[in-house]
Amino acid sequence: MVTRSKAGIFKPKALCADNVEVKVEPSSIEEALAHPDWRLVVQAEYDALIANSTWELCSLPPGRKAIGYKWLFKIKKNPDGTINRRKARLVANGCSQVPRCDFQETFSPVVKHATIRVILSVVVTKGWPLRQVDVNNAFLNGDLTDDVFMKSL
Repeated sequence: MVTRSKAGIFKPKALCADNVEVKVEPSSIEEALAHPDWRLVVQAEYDALIANSTWELCSLPPGRKAIGYKWLFKIKKNPDGTINRRKARLVANGCSQVPRCDFQETFSPVVKHATIRVILSVVVTKGWPLRQVDVNNAFLNGDLTDDVFMKSL
């Protein structure tokens, strides 16, 4: 048997040094706001939070504790390693809350693997096109029954 390597046939490695860009997520909001691309992403996240009436400003009642927040940054890449888009999310530091004191229960919407398999099998049998969708800013349809106080931005 003659393999490619025995025959001296080698696939050339495609190396490209054009447009070398440091692809590091910022570790703070100050770093993000110093970069114009990240500034646009942070502004879009903030605008979406305001448009969805995510919070209202108020003074902290006596005896209540305000939880902190953090900005999270992520670079989404294409298969070839180039930047597809940047994501910024404002998240509350829920780890500082005490169960049964600050909240009663937690819920995270998760799809079961069996559901995904059923949907994919229906798509394949029907010959339907399949596309992936990434929701830019998703909110649960429901109101909180308890008041949650977060430090202001």
